[in-house]
Amino acid sequence: MNSVHTREPATHSRDWAVEARGLVKTFGDNRAVDGVDLNVRAGTIYGVLGPNGAGKTTTIRMLATLLRPDAGSARIFGHDVVKESHIVRQLIGVTGQYASVDETLSAWENLIIFSRLLGLGRQEARRKASELLEEFGLAEAAKRPLKNFSGGMRRRLDLAASLIAQPPLIFLDEPTTGLDPRTRAQMWDTIRRLVQTGSTVLLTTQYLDEADQLADRIAVIDHGRVIAEGTVDELKASVGSSSLQLRIQNPGDIEVARQAVERVLKVQSIVSPEAGKITAPMTNADLVADLLITLREAGIRLTEMSVQKPTLDEVFLTITGHGVEEDASDEAKQEEAM
Repeated sequence: MNSVHTREPATHSRDWAVEARGLVKTFGDNRAVDGVDLNVRAGTIYGVLGPNGAGKTTTIRMLATLLRPDAGSARIFGHDVVKESHIVRQLIGVTGQYASVDETLSAWENLIIFSRLLGLGRQEARRKASELLEEFGLAEAAKRPLKNFSGGMRRRLDLAASLIAQPPLIFLDEPTTGLDPRTRAQMWDTIRRLVQTGSTVLLTTQYLDEADQLADRIAVIDHGRVIAEGTVDELKASVGSSSLQLRIQNPGDIEVARQAVERVLKVQSIVSPEAGKITAPMTNADLVADLLITLREAGIRLTEMSVQKPTLDEVFLTITGHGVEEDASDEAKQEEAM
């Protein structure tokens, strides 16, 4: 595992929403989850990033007591997921990739039924349903049949249903898969609000921008193993420095500018003559001022200068050797069949 940051051992279980050690799950000959360790601090958004079939959903199902681990252990707010599963289930909410609502009922009816099943009285169930429909922008469509709902509306209703009991830990398994950009942005706002109101969120995703936007920390998982873990900035820093990008006004100055860049910054650069652009790793930010002075003294004018951090896409490609949109593995197919 490419460990970007080593955590201090957890001394107070209440500080940690999730503590998992060596989780293993096998389906036939396929080791879908192969020794996963996770530590999720309470009150944060924790992202589990990986392609389809990496083991994300199977890991969530073990943590949520829906699958029994073949090996390893996990605790939710200090409670063992196997030995104290009845307690764990009272502490969590789970929203999957596919809406679990009943499409033969209205949004209002779905939430009332979920509330009643969770033990709320009639009046409390009606109050809670009204609050959640308003929170998730579904109040105007509350009495409409779900068959007329868009995919984004169904997903928001599914998330609303998982929050009826206001659980301290919410598992969101690829909650924005298949949503349009506007609805995804709305979901991101909702997820941030969940944490602001006291919940902890463990989010699985294959969207790099989603992990970048939301997660306080990220575990990169591939082929059933956590291969890197840290904040977004730590993960980006682990694959290299930021890059300096210069666009030269006069194309005839490109070669002289390149020589100046490499001499002053003491690095190799990449030149795109058609774009009039030079890109170089910025290993020492203090030298950039010297470079600008050198270019000005040489009469070389710039039309643009920018500093680019490595992207999460570059992080994933560097760590795993492939992109995040890989084909689904046997584990993904097994998950779909469950």
